[in-house]
Amino acid sequence: MKQMSMDIFDQGSETTPASRKPLAERMRPLALEGFFGQEDAVGPGTLLQKALETGELFSIILWGPPGCGKTTLAGILAGALRSHFVQFSAVLSGVKEIRAVIAEARTQQQYGKQTILFVDEIHRFNKAQQDAFLHHVESGLITLIGATTENPSFEIIPPLLSRCMVISLKPLSDDEIGRVLRRALQDSENGLGAENLEIDPDAESHLIRLSRGDARTALNNLDMAAAMIAGKADESTPKRITVETVERALRKKAMLYDKSGEEHFNLISALHKSLRGGDPDAALYWLARMIKAGEDPLYIARRMVRFASEDIGMADPLALGVALNAVNAFQFNGKPEGELALAQAAVHLATAPKSNSIYVAYGKAGQAVEKHGYLPVPMHIRNAPTKMMEEMGYGKGYRYAHDYKDAYVDQTYLPDRISGDVYYEPNDRGYEKTVKSRLDRLRRRKGDQSAGKSPDGADPD
Repeated sequence: MKQMSMDIFDQGSETTPASRKPLAERMRPLALEGFFGQEDAVGPGTLLQKALETGELFSIILWGPPGCGKTTLAGILAGALRSHFVQFSAVLSGVKEIRAVIAEARTQQQYGKQTILFVDEIHRFNKAQQDAFLHHVESGLITLIGATTENPSFEIIPPLLSRCMVISLKPLSDDEIGRVLRRALQDSENGLGAENLEIDPDAESHLIRLSRGDARTALNNLDMAAAMIAGKADESTPKRITVETVERALRKKAMLYDKSGEEHFNLISALHKSLRGGDPDAALYWLARMIKAGEDPLYIARRMVRFASEDIGMADPLALGVALNAVNAFQFNGKPEGELALAQAAVHLATAPKSNSIYVAYGKAGQAVEKHGYLPVPMHIRNAPTKMMEEMGYGKGYRYAHDYKDAYVDQTYLPDRISGDVYYEPNDRGYEKTVKSRLDRLRRRKGDQSAGKSPDGADPD
């Protein structure tokens, strides 16, 4: 096992020359001042901030997507607390290595030093491996910082999880990724500042989109783009990183897309119409096109939730649940895993039977409100919680539907002025055909009862 002390985060502390390290490794911040994002985790008033102030760190599990700063944050915490820091990957280490760490921790304890054990990809440890350091976390011999991209509640054994604070980290925002890139271009010591580089706004935006909230990916891509133009200008003339530079370096075409411009609306319109037209292939294409171009997946998901009611409605009542579950699944899994849930929802919505009856009916109801204003609620369907209201006639004559056949009774529920209005008119597609059959039957019974007839041979009153 390769053990590393806290100075692994110092530039050039290992045998590899600093200039040959990946840009993402060279730019790893050593203090919270240079750590962008994650305000919910490390900002003022948070538990981690208080731990740094008091010098007492508790065991934690850092849960978040790749490139969000889990390893960097672990190093910052260890450095600030001046602890003995050991780092290894759960992929390469086993129980034997854990025992060696425990032995070293006991030695460090004799010198008054706390040991912080950082386990990358801790979800890769099996139960026996997690059990191996459970007691030592409990006793306080080691302070554990585990990093995982998987949900800890599924991957970490409950006894260990109960002794750790789970801190959720998010993908970096576009603005934060932009700050990471600009700092790397300006930093002459560890970054690219000595290479006299400038970057076009479109090229920076392309790098941000490709990063998908991953700072490591953003910096490595910038490094490759910078390598494409190395030595192409004299020292007095800045070398420009353009969109074409990034495309050639990464072989990823920059897509024409402006999240606030015409193309934004063109693409969401294309997705909506493909869903409405029942074309799952086109729906998947436009979905992938927007996501790869940098659109917020939750914006797309919200539009699909709307579509489930507007264009499908009662023809497939499950469609709304599918769309909402896709939102939850994406929020739970994040990128890129959660994108598959959006794809599944898109296919379901595209292939579901269609009806805009709910959309039309709600529009008609809204028009009635606009036309007639706020009409009074009929007295018989008003509630009468007090004796005075009962004496005023509130609830008088109300008939309880469950006392009648099929739990239906002819009774007016609309204000008198519009009592004959019909807003919802179901069609014959999908489940709505069943709804239409039932509603037609009930509406016929309503007419019969209004005429004094009783389909069950009894006085409806």
